[in-house]
Amino acid sequence: MNMFGKPRKIGKTIDEIEEGESLRLTESMEDSQLLIYLGLTNDANPLYIQHDYAETTEYNHPIIPSVMLMGVVTSTTSKHLPGPGSHVVNFSINFIEPVYHYETVTFDFEVVKLDKLKEIVTLSVSAVNEKDERVLDAMVMVKTPKNVDVEKNEELSE
Repeated sequence: MNMFGKPRKIGKTIDEIEEGESLRLTESMEDSQLLIYLGLTNDANPLYIQHDYAETTEYNHPIIPSVMLMGVVTSTTSKHLPGPGSHVVNFSINFIEPVYHYETVTFDFEVVKLDKLKEIVTLSVSAVNEKDERVLDAMVMVKTPKNVDVEKNEELSE
């Protein structure tokens, strides 16, 4: 059991994932998420929060920090594909268009390669905004979780 008294659930192991497997996720970029990020990082970039400054730039409006979009990608690997117990080991991303406050972004994940020996899955990720404009492309290599003996781990943690 974990510290909250619930059995541990792990994601898909390398043997449970197939090339071509996919996942679609839609996220709305809300102020609450932005404020948490800014508070945690002490990032005071005026491009993210000051409308008067952002209006003087090519963006015309405050934008979402790129790292928040990366966070959606990495948290999706942790939650869904491969899921709990997985670990991002390589991340390559291209930010194509800015994402603005309150925009809804749709992320598409696809398994493009499996390395069974190293137990690493490679995901191709693309995302589009509400206008169907591509905002990012990424390649993410993720070490899949190991299938562990939960009862043995429970004994060790007691």
